[in-house]
Amino acid sequence: MKVYAVIDTNVLVSALFAKHPDSAPVQILERLFDSKIIPMYNDKILAEYNEVLRRPKFPFPEDAVVWAVNAIIEAGINSERVRVEETTTDPKDVVFLEVAMSREDSFLVTGNTKHFPIIPRVVTPKEFLDILKALENDY
Repeated sequence: MKVYAVIDTNVLVSALFAKHPDSAPVQILERLFDSKIIPMYNDKILAEYNEVLRRPKFPFPEDAVVWAVNAIIEAGINSERVRVEETTTDPKDVVFLEVAMSREDSFLVTGNTKHFPIIPRVVTPKEFLDILKALENDY
């Protein structure tokens, strides 16, 4: 069982900041490494990952940033964008939604659900883990 998902940048930031290995963002990355999640991305998403994770306010070592971004590239698929009718509160978030909507069986995993339209495919890390667990139980 593999599930497609766009991982919002804030989930990566939360995973890299996490003090608890069982936090939902850390578990999302673990499932990505276990090949249970196929991350979806495009050049704009990768550019945002690289820019945000290197901001001076985040003390992430360079090798951690490179590792996280490369892991998404290696495990994931470069995806097209599709135009969506739904709106986001931040125009820079549109690309995440458009890539997620390019597949009918994918999700957008974000810690900022309020920035996105209320649709079942936009989920928090905890909600996404619950979806994964339910799917695993079906197999």
